[in-house]
Amino acid sequence: RLHTLLAATWGASACLGLLPVLGWNCLGERAAACSVVRPLTRSHVRLLAAAFFAVFALMLHLYVRICKVVCRHAHQIALQQHFLAASHLVATKKGVSTLAIILGTFGASWLPFAIYCVVGEPGYPSVYTYATLLPATYNSMINPIIYAFRNQEIQRSLWVLFCGCFHSKVAFRSRSPSDV
Repeated sequence: RLHTLLAATWGASACLGLLPVLGWNCLGERAAACSVVRPLTRSHVRLLAAAFFAVFALMLHLYVRICKVVCRHAHQIALQQHFLAASHLVATKKGVSTLAIILGTFGASWLPFAIYCVVGEPGYPSVYTYATLLPATYNSMINPIIYAFRNQEIQRSLWVLFCGCFHSKVAFRSRSPSDV
């Protein structure tokens, strides 16, 4: 089922991306058919924005469900060990907060552009398009930085790299990728 979902997701993405090449564009038409993202038509940009909103809503739903499962699992581990394992709760809260930061960054980066695609008119200055698209393009660059600053081993490596020494009172311990 997972392979089918992945293939369908990539297939839908490829189809949506190829539509302008296959002729759904406004190159040969009047300028009124164009959207704020030339040469895409208004209907194509609205379809892409609607797809974004659907994917974003699905991501929100899935992340909420993931967080509920993770919190329930950490609580069950603590109950099985007959004590409240502070390290499990801290790791769980840190993981949930990292997911929230990543999703919040994704929304803050892409929502302005998606909203502008729906409400923008082709006559608006191009700087508006670039001003809303620029944060969206930086989203992929921001995610690794967020993960890096949430991981203690990477923090220690950066400290050693930029300071040349390691004199920190913070105790760093080896962590698994799930602790991020």
